[in-house]
Amino acid sequence: MKQEIRLNVNEAPAVNPPLATPISIGLLGAAAFVVTADVRVINPLLHIIATEFKTDVGSAGIIVTAYAIPYGLFQLVYGPIGDRYGKLKIMSIALLLFSFGTALCAFAPSLMFLGLLRFSTGVAAAAIIPMSLAYIGDSYSYKERQVAIGKFLGALAMAQILSTSLGGIAGDFLSWRFLFFFYGLISLVIGFVFWKAARRGNIASATNADARISFRPYWGLLVDRGPRLVIIAVFIEGFFFFGAFSYLGAFLREEYNLAYILIGLMLSGFGLGSLIYSRSVGWLVRRFGESGLILIGGSLTFVSYMIIGLLQMWPLFIPVNIFLGLGYYMIHSTFQTKATEMAPGSRGTAVSLFAFSLFFGQGIGTAFIGLVINGPGYELAFVIAGVALALLGFWFVVANKQT
Repeated sequence: MKQEIRLNVNEAPAVNPPLATPISIGLLGAAAFVVTADVRVINPLLHIIATEFKTDVGSAGIIVTAYAIPYGLFQLVYGPIGDRYGKLKIMSIALLLFSFGTALCAFAPSLMFLGLLRFSTGVAAAAIIPMSLAYIGDSYSYKERQVAIGKFLGALAMAQILSTSLGGIAGDFLSWRFLFFFYGLISLVIGFVFWKAARRGNIASATNADARISFRPYWGLLVDRGPRLVIIAVFIEGFFFFGAFSYLGAFLREEYNLAYILIGLMLSGFGLGSLIYSRSVGWLVRRFGESGLILIGGSLTFVSYMIIGLLQMWPLFIPVNIFLGLGYYMIHSTFQTKATEMAPGSRGTAVSLFAFSLFFGQGIGTAFIGLVINGPGYELAFVIAGVALALLGFWFVVANKQT
């Protein structure tokens, strides 16, 4: 893969300042935590939201699509702005707007209105995680970066564990509306702390005052074989992995009539798998390398989805979901690391295109898998996802060696 794309926005050299204080990574993790929790809390609640608004699960999946597509699309806006004015400055503003949008979801009178609110929330949330990854890319050498990203992903893992568990509790004892209001309040507090810390200068943020805010760099990334490979791969990953994962909670409810609290705890296994990855990433990278992680991760996701779809034994879902999380992050963290090196002089722009592709794929994939579920059923949907992810791993490893 080429190490730098020669575009106007990349004329300035890559900036790699040291992290100012440990609190900088702590705040990045806190912001990523609340955004991830807000997204994943939907998974165990999709069935109950569909019931409240008197529709089917496939149709209720529109609230996932309504969030994912603007989340991905607005990466294209935030990337150049973050490179120009400072990644963390933009993030602090977006996080405050995100908190208001999330809290308002608690008062949605209809599925359509909830979809519109999720759309606006996705617009604001788009600045958080990709800008954090770009900032980490500015701060660590490529050799150290996958380990640093893996540690950052620990916050996302904890969010996935807690959000799905809370979602299950809300499904049985509270209300999905309460959770949205709760997350809105928590994100408001984190956003305020984040804004104050950034304003005091406690968090260093690389800026490129000469960078022009333009969409031309995206075209430059797409015409380069190496970056294009990563962008296509993460689109496929988002399409099939999260297209199917969004419906796991509804599947457990409809097929086995399990309590929502149990569904939430079972889904939290995905976060546990990703937490295992974040804690062992250094050893995994040294032992297997990037290609090995992708192949193993693709195999784990394939086997996990096949077991879910074909064996029809819900107790197996508990360990299988842990392996699903571990396998996913073996693939995705490797893609993320490569994305931070697609354009070292404008990482905000490069990582934003990467995130756009991921969430655009998730948005379309959720709609597609919803059609499969409403037609042939859950089993075929999960089998399709598993096979596609296995093929993705083999294809990427082979194609990456040819770049």
